[in-house]
Amino acid sequence: MQRTVVVTGSGSGIGAALTTLLRAQGDRVIGVDLRGGEIEADLSTPDGRAAAAAAAFEAADGVVDAVVTCAGTAVPGLAMVTVNYFGTTEFVTALRPALAAAEQPRVVLIGSIDATHPGDADVVAACLDADENTALEHAERAVADGRAQQLYPSSKAALAQWARRTAVSEGWADAGIPVNVVSPGIVRTPMTAGLFDDPAMKKIMDAAVPMPLNGYLEPEDVARVVLFLASKDNGHVTGQVLYVDGGAEVTLRGPRVF
Repeated sequence: MQRTVVVTGSGSGIGAALTTLLRAQGDRVIGVDLRGGEIEADLSTPDGRAAAAAAAFEAADGVVDAVVTCAGTAVPGLAMVTVNYFGTTEFVTALRPALAAAEQPRVVLIGSIDATHPGDADVVAACLDADENTALEHAERAVADGRAQQLYPSSKAALAQWARRTAVSEGWADAGIPVNVVSPGIVRTPMTAGLFDDPAMKKIMDAAVPMPLNGYLEPEDVARVVLFLASKDNGHVTGQVLYVDGGAEVTLRGPRVF
């Protein structure tokens, strides 16, 4: 039976790879992207998120089998907060009624191995408080202080915590909606292409994210894992952060699991 899956960031990278896999197995994909998706929207603003969710709800006739959020940015700046965190959490929350209307709904968020790196605790706390204005004030301070690079791990750490908290909260697990995070290591995408072309940056990148198992990822490597978590086969996995990173998280944090 065909399922309807909403994929943000469907135009490139992991989102594009996932869209291809979903359509190959006969599913309907409603892509959301700045350009080129079935729904063109700017997830960096509250109005843009609301409009995108409303359009997706209408396109799916009020029933969404899965939402996968691949939209995000690694370019240092405030969009790391507005898109990576609020552009994900508010969009998914707005579609919760459409997910609850499905027989076997699923939610998968794209996180990052960078969530294990140092971030800005104030940004994380404001995100988890759903206070976008305060989060942006702290983010602006980080940029002014030369700490813009901390906004990416901050946004992804907050996202993982939001998913774990939400997964077991009212209206989600009790409605049969698993919520999980797939956190990749370094993926070869258009967004990261410039990093591989810079020998100095590549050296820094390899030290920050060591990947002893099979090296760098292709978007399809991540998409295949997402495919399972978003499928009907996943009936009991929820609130988990699954690292698809060639062993980077274990290398960085050691063998302890908590």
